[in-house]
Amino acid sequence: MQRERQLFGADGWVAVERHGFVAELVMDRPKAMNAVSTAMADSLAQACAELAGDRSVRAVVLSSTHERAFCVGADLKERNSFTDADLMRQRPHTRAAYTGVLELPVPTIAAVHGFALGGGFELALACDLIVADGTAVVGLPEVSVGVIPGGGGTQLLPRRVGAARAAELVFTARRVPAPEAVELGLVDQLAADGQDRAEALELAARIARNSPVGLRAAKRAMRLGHGLDLRAGLDLEDGAWRSVAFSGDRAEGVAAFNEKRDPEWPGE
Repeated sequence: MQRERQLFGADGWVAVERHGFVAELVMDRPKAMNAVSTAMADSLAQACAELAGDRSVRAVVLSSTHERAFCVGADLKERNSFTDADLMRQRPHTRAAYTGVLELPVPTIAAVHGFALGGGFELALACDLIVADGTAVVGLPEVSVGVIPGGGGTQLLPRRVGAARAAELVFTARRVPAPEAVELGLVDQLAADGQDRAEALELAARIARNSPVGLRAAKRAMRLGHGLDLRAGLDLEDGAWRSVAFSGDRAEGVAAFNEKRDPEWPGE
C-alpha cells in the first residue's frame, strides 16, 4: 500500500506522510545531512502550518531519511556567504521553522538517529518526546563556532534537564552519545539501532487512539502551564478541562466506556 506523501518547498526537502491519524514530518535533504538552509526552514514552517490546521491529525512524528543524521543544524556553507544583513534577513525564516514544530497543537515525537546537533537537536527538543536509537549523538555546540543556540535550545534544554545540566552542555559544546543522553534525560526512549522511526511511529499510533480534543487540550495545558506558580497552573488546567468537558469526545468516551467498546471520536 503506497503511503500518502505531500512535498513542501520547491526542492522537496520536507515531506508529510500520513499513517492514519499520525502525520510523519520527514526531513529529506540527504546531500546536506538535513542542514537547515533558508529554503529548508521555509519548507518546515510551511509543512507545520498545514499540519497545525489539519484537525484530522492526532500526533506527529518528526523523522529523517538520512542514514547517518537526523539533522546537523544550520547550513553553515550557506551562512559562510552571508553578509550581516543576509543573516538578519534569514532570522525570521529559521525562527518560523523551529516555532512551527514547537507550536504544533498535537503531541509530537522526534525519531532521532545519527547526528542531531545544534539546530537539529533543537528541532528534537521542540517535540514533546524524543525516541533515539543507539547511533544518536546529540548536542548544542553553537558556542564553539561563535554563536549561541538560537532555535530554542537555551530555553527548552533547561526545561528538560534543569538549569545546571543545561549550562554544562551548552558551555562545553560537547556531543553526547545515545546511552548517556538517555541517562541525562536528553532523550526519552532508547530504541535498537535503526528502529527509532518504527518505535516513534508505534508510540504515536498509541497516542492517536485517544481523544483528539483531549490530546490538544492536555498539550496546551502542559505547555502553557510550565513555569507558572501552582495556583495559576491549576487555573489554566481548569480552563482546559472546561474546554473538553462538554465536547462530543467526552460524551463518546463515557458512552464507549460504559458500553465496553472502542470509542469513535467525533473530534469536537
